[in-house]
Amino acid sequence: MSEAIKIDVWSDIACPWCYIGKRNLERGLAEVAADADAPRVEVEYHSFELSPDTPVDFEGSQVDYLSRHKGISREQAAQMLERVTGVAAEAGLAYRFDLLQHTNTVKAHELLHFAKAHGRQLEMVERLMSAYFIEGRHLGRTDELVSLAAEVGLPADEARAALESQRHLGDVRADQEQAVAYGINGVPFFVIDGQYGVSGAQPPEAFAQITRQLWAERAGQPANAAAG
Repeated sequence: MSEAIKIDVWSDIACPWCYIGKRNLERGLAEVAADADAPRVEVEYHSFELSPDTPVDFEGSQVDYLSRHKGISREQAAQMLERVTGVAAEAGLAYRFDLLQHTNTVKAHELLHFAKAHGRQLEMVERLMSAYFIEGRHLGRTDELVSLAAEVGLPADEARAALESQRHLGDVRADQEQAVAYGINGVPFFVIDGQYGVSGAQPPEAFAQITRQLWAERAGQPANAAAG
C-alpha cells in the first residue's frame, strides 16, 4: 500500500480565506475519496499569525481593524468583508463579521498544538474557526478556549494547564520559523507531499487534481486512470 499523501497547511484561525481554503480542501478530498483507487491523505495544520501585535481585547469592529491595519477607508473595508462573505457562502460558510471579536490568536494556536498531541487537531481547527467566524466567540480568552477544547473531547483541566503554562508556545514558534524557511508570507498555504506549494484558497477541483496526480505517480500510472 502506498504511503499517504501529506498535506501541511499553514493558517491562522482569524484568517477568513483560511477557513474557505480549509473547506475547499475538504471538498476536493471528498471528491477523490470516491475514486476506485482513492488516495490516502493526511492533513496537518501549522501556526501562522497574521497580526501578532493585535491585543487580546481589540476595541472596535472588523471594519475598524481593517481600516486601521490596511490603511483603507471604512467603506473599502466594508466592501472587502462583503466580498469575502459572499465567497465564504459559496463554500457553505455563513460568516458573521458583525459578531466577530478580533483578538490575538497565539493562545488559539497553542491550543491547536495541544489538540494535535491528543489526536484531535482537525476537530479543534474546525471548532475554532466556526466559533470565530460564525458564532462570535472570543478566542483570545483562556476560559473560552478551554470550553471549546472540551466540546471536541479534550480534557478541560489539561487544556487549561497547557495554555496557562505556555507549554506549546515553542511549537507555535517552530511552525512560524518553518514558514519563514519556506518563504511563506501569506496564508492559507498548503505544502503537498513536501513537493508542491499551493497558495491561497484554491477551488476544490485544484486540490482534487493535484492529489490524484501525486497518487497516480506513486502507482506509476497516468493521473486520469487514477480517477476511475
